[in-house]
Amino acid sequence: VKSKDIRERLLNTVSNIRKGNRLKREILSLQKEVKKKYSYENTIVGKSPATIKIYDLIDKATRTNISVAITGETGTGKELVAKAIHYNSPRARKPFVTVNMGAIPPDLIESELFGHEKGAFTDARERRIGKFEEANEGTIFLDEIGEMDLHLQTKLLRVLQEKEVTRIGSNKSIKLDVRVVAATNRNLIQEVKEGRFR
Repeated sequence: VKSKDIRERLLNTVSNIRKGNRLKREILSLQKEVKKKYSYENTIVGKSPATIKIYDLIDKATRTNISVAITGETGTGKELVAKAIHYNSPRARKPFVTVNMGAIPPDLIESELFGHEKGAFTDARERRIGKFEEANEGTIFLDEIGEMDLHLQTKLLRVLQEKEVTRIGSNKSIKLDVRVVAATNRNLIQEVKEGRFR
């Protein structure tokens, strides 16, 4: 349809297409940089047999979709391993969401992980999606998982089994496709034997 502003609209459309294409190229370039940055050969330093074994385990984890538990002393690079797994997997272009379980007060963890509906509790002034929803189609990294309360472990176990969350104050389940990578400095096998971890 001919109109007086057709030329202006056409120029704006072409300009927006060019901007969109430029942004797509920038995003692809940044994604390549992130992948290179978190290539496990670049982030984990060492050539010892133990380090090479870690490379092999990371490589296996990147080719599967299983949940992963990373254990080790504080400061040994558990988060670097988690990022290497995510950014070298097919989920690399999807979100990587980190939650430090030891840094969140126990009464807020459930809302932080699973979200809540408006009015679900006194301070719930608006709907909030949880970290699991935020990480949908990507990876959620649960750091210091050994610090989690047994009651919340039960709820988390249900999320892992059913692959769905229910926000606090809602009856509706939300299906998820999230890979879980957890880390702790505790000996989880010993924690399970002593009844402190599920």
